[in-house]
Amino acid sequence: ALDRSAPYRPWFAALGALGYWMIGLFGTKPPKLFDAEEIKAEEPAIDTRTVRGGIQYQDAYLIDNDSRFVFSFVRSAIEAGAAVANYIELVSAERVATPQGDRWVARLRDVDSGEEFTTSARTIVNAAGPFVDGLNRSWDNPTEHRIVYSKGIHLVVPRLTTTKHDRVLAFFDDTQRLFYVIPMGRRSVIGTTDTRIDTPFTAVDDDDRTFLLDQINARLDLPVPLTVADVIAERSGVRPLVVKHDGGDQTDTDWTSLSRKHEIECDDELGVVTIFGGKLTDCLNVGEEVADEIEHLGIPLERDVENWFGEPAAATRAEFYRQAKLMKLDHLRSKPDTEPLSGRLWRRYGRRAFDLLEAIRADPTMGEDIMGSADYLRAELYAAAEHEMIVTMDDFMRRRSKIDLVVHDDDIHDGPGLREVAEILFGDDAERRLADYVANKPRVGIAAG
Repeated sequence: ALDRSAPYRPWFAALGALGYWMIGLFGTKPPKLFDAEEIKAEEPAIDTRTVRGGIQYQDAYLIDNDSRFVFSFVRSAIEAGAAVANYIELVSAERVATPQGDRWVARLRDVDSGEEFTTSARTIVNAAGPFVDGLNRSWDNPTEHRIVYSKGIHLVVPRLTTTKHDRVLAFFDDTQRLFYVIPMGRRSVIGTTDTRIDTPFTAVDDDDRTFLLDQINARLDLPVPLTVADVIAERSGVRPLVVKHDGGDQTDTDWTSLSRKHEIECDDELGVVTIFGGKLTDCLNVGEEVADEIEHLGIPLERDVENWFGEPAAATRAEFYRQAKLMKLDHLRSKPDTEPLSGRLWRRYGRRAFDLLEAIRADPTMGEDIMGSADYLRAELYAAAEHEMIVTMDDFMRRRSKIDLVVHDDDIHDGPGLREVAEILFGDDAERRLADYVANKPRVGIAAG
């Protein structure tokens, strides 16, 4: 929605949306312009009293959260033959000469057990996000680029939209940056902020909450304005933005215009490939560029022409939906504002969703929700325990699922399902993992690092 304070912005926005559509090779519906009355008819929750107009364009959003999206790549890589370790910390790494040539020797620590061990490699990919510069300095690896930090937060609140809940609403805030209302299950996510900071460690503070709540209350026509009491969950982190080392303090005059682009640098002598910045939506391009640099360093890679990532073939998908229909999977539950089980299981698990169907056929209790306030079947918990590298309760509650993000704390802790979740995931270690989760879970409204 575009307010009246910027009379030329609709034309620039329209051109931008048209260009975005062209970049997508016209694979979606074309952008559409709306006047204020049309916006109000499409989404009554928007306060259109100061709105000049708006634009609708087609994009994608993550029905689950970004952590689940990333883990889907990890799981696919494992199934394609990759060796993957979770909760392993790099303690140190040095380049040493061996009879087979120079190699990296890395000392690693299992942060869960405390065990330390070493491994070696011809090449290291520095994909440490906001921590890349510190690693490069420790290796005496000079680079052309460096990272600066932009803090962003999201607040999860009750659903704000009144019509279609698969739409993302976008507004310009008082600093002239876009912020959004994003659907997440039965909730809405508002954000994000864009604040320059000097450390990668962040937390939501009172100023963050006040700013976002003020912005959304000014742009939506809500029966009652949102307050901190309406916040169900919070998220905070940094974007690692790329600048040139020799560019001075580029962030003083035009901080919010810094690009979310990525840069890849390769040091041939050290055998280090560094990823600076980047966006989740650009992950495939980043991967291709890193693979090219690895091959440039003399390490041949297997080219998977059948794409190890992404949705399985259409015939496989059709067979899953056929089986789900025959067993009347979507009739197992009637929760409001939830997607059909068949669609959810296929999206989350792909080929492994067939195993879930088999488990439900063999034992109907596997098709029951494990926590009444959440959106997870008992069969999914057993699958997660076996296949999803879960080490802590937080892994499941906030990263493999979005339960912590969309369910009130009281509903989580007072419900009967939390202990069963811990028992399925951790067996004999359930009591300790559950106690750690309850003790360390940050409370909404309290800035926790």
